[in-house]
Amino acid sequence: MTNFSDNFTLRGRNTFGLDATARHWAEFRTNDRLRELILACRERDLPWYVLSGGSNIILTGNFPGVVLHPTADGISEPEPGLVRAEAAVVWDDLVGWAVERGLGGLENLSLIPGYAGAAPVQNIGAYGAEAKDTIETVEYFDTETLETVRIAGKDCAFGYRDSVFKGPLRGRAVVTAVEFRLAPEAGGKYTYNIGYGDLRDRVMELGGPSLKNIRRAVIAIRREKLPDPAVAGNAGSFFKNPVVPAGQAEALRRQYPDMPGYPCDNGTQVKIPAAWLIDRAGWKGFRCGTVGVHPRQALVLVNLGGATAQEILNLARRIICDVEKKFGITLSMEVNIL
Repeated sequence: MTNFSDNFTLRGRNTFGLDATARHWAEFRTNDRLRELILACRERDLPWYVLSGGSNIILTGNFPGVVLHPTADGISEPEPGLVRAEAAVVWDDLVGWAVERGLGGLENLSLIPGYAGAAPVQNIGAYGAEAKDTIETVEYFDTETLETVRIAGKDCAFGYRDSVFKGPLRGRAVVTAVEFRLAPEAGGKYTYNIGYGDLRDRVMELGGPSLKNIRRAVIAIRREKLPDPAVAGNAGSFFKNPVVPAGQAEALRRQYPDMPGYPCDNGTQVKIPAAWLIDRAGWKGFRCGTVGVHPRQALVLVNLGGATAQEILNLARRIICDVEKKFGITLSMEVNIL
């Protein structure tokens, strides 16, 4: 078929390592090429889906249309402190680029898998930081108007693992570039963010706060806790951390004094680590045939070899049901399902 690769395997394009095939596959580096591809899909009445790094998705079967893949991967600094990353920049490469240049704001997000273009969609976060903290502008291609649009970060409706791109613009906007406002470390005015979990202790062991030490500490912690997808297929954190009313959290803490919680929304809500709930419910390290829960991080479901999407989702639903029965909290999946 013109402009497309046919019967394209997606097994190597998703970190769960699930077997699936796209009827057609096409790559785009420019917005003009993307416009051409969207028009071709319209003319042939074909559904389309943009697949970037494939690190946060479960492929439930073969895709009957066109899978579009971004390839533009440039990083630039149009003005001091303003960093522009094209959609296909590997996220951790961007973090490393910024840290090496003494630009702070992304270091806590080291080693998160995926592409930069997915960062605003998911509002990725870790160790007390989120993408929204530094996103100044998102550039996207509107597949309805076929125009390129720039939207300010403040207008992206960012929430916990949420954004306008998962709401009103879902299925319409294709993120093509993101601009981040970063702060210089030099000068002694930069405020390091090391208050989350055991990050402070690890940073101090490395000699104290600096962008490089924070990045080193985060990478070390993540490598200790999270499996390599090349060894055990996974999508990283499978579940979102639930946010519950402060009163509900306090009642649970009376029953489980060791339950961690992080106040939010001016103290009216509390974010409870899903990993703690799953572990306390007895699922950490669980294995059943080709699927399991990682023994070092209960948030991570793993493909032990030859698993299907349905087997992974069945395990997820069992965990959700059990946690709800035990704690009265309903977990939500963080992964996208196609």
